Amino acid sequence: MTKLFVGRAYSGAKSMLALVAVAAAGGLMVVALQGEGMKHMPGLAGDVFFESASVAQGAIQSPAETALEREQRAVTEFIAKRYRVSEAAVASYVDTAYRAGEQYSVDPLLILAVVAVESRYNPVAESTVGAKGLMQVIPKYHLEKLTDHGGEHALLEPEVNILVGTQILREYQRRFRDTETALQAYAGAFDEPTSQYANKVFAERARLEILRRQAKKQQSV
Repeated sequence: MTKLFVGRAYSGAKSMLALVAVAAAGGLMVVALQGEGMKHMPGLAGDVFFESASVAQGAIQSPAETALEREQRAVTEFIAKRYRVSEAAVASYVDTAYRAGEQYSVDPLLILAVVAVESRYNPVAESTVGAKGLMQVIPKYHLEKLTDHGGEHALLEPEVNILVGTQILREYQRRFRDTETALQAYAGAFDEPTSQYANKVFAERARLEILRRQAKKQQSV
């Protein structure tokens, strides 16, 4: 009887050891599959181990467009189409106008309206009286403003031209405390009784203002 009991115990122990060995082998296989072994089992890798990662990546979304970004995009598209100018170039002008407007406390749409009337968005435009660039600045009257930008030749750089032109416009606004009069002075038509230049600028700004209102309306929906 004792021999029989010992034999059965021995047989049971062998079976237990065999199960442990199988479990260990299975664990090693899983580890191997997570490394180099996974390369040889693409179906298993894609369907089992990386499915949750793919779902997580698909859930990532780009940040929503702000009202200001939507406004600038709409203004850019409108100007590019209306004046047949490269959208990439116009996007740069619009960005600069908004930055200049913030720096000098001038409505950026007014700045862009002046650009439209003065040069139709031609950055290398020059007049017979020597006005240059997008906002048609006459350098000899504003040399002190150009010193920090490298001098007169810098006026043909769109960013410099918009910054300097905006600075000039703001000075006229402060002096006359009236935007219409400031625009007439900017154009050198201070004594012109019908304010023809200012009215052109206001009409252009009104077109852009519609886009601004639409952008704000979309934000509130």
